[in-house]
Amino acid sequence: MANATLPARITMPAEAKRGEIVEIRVLARHPMERAIDAPGLRPVARKIIHTLRVSQEGHELFRMELSSGIAANPYVAFTIRAERSGELVFEWIEDGGVTYERRQGFTVT
Repeated sequence: MANATLPARITMPAEAKRGEIVEIRVLARHPMERAIDAPGLRPVARKIIHTLRVSQEGHELFRMELSSGIAANPYVAFTIRAERSGELVFEWIEDGGVTYERRQGFTVT
C-alpha cells in the first residue's frame, strides 16, 4: 500500500558537527487496533506498527522491530552519529502493509 501520513513528533537538532552523537526522539500517534474481541462484539483486524525504520539517502541508520505489547502511541529515543547532511526518512510499517512516512532535514557541518 502507498505511503500514508502519520501524526508524529520528531525531536532532533536541525544541525550537528560531523562525528557528533545526536539524540532523536519520536512520538507517533497511531490508531492501533489489537483485535481483542469482547463477548458479543465483532472481531476487528489487527492494526499494529511492527517496524520503525530511519534512513538517509537509502542507507538505514536505525531499525526497531516492535511487538504487539507496544503502546498505541509509541515513543522511541535513539542516537545516531552525524556523518552527512540530507533528509532523514522515518518509516513506520503496520500490519496489513501500510507504511507511514515522515521526512526531516538534517545538516552536518
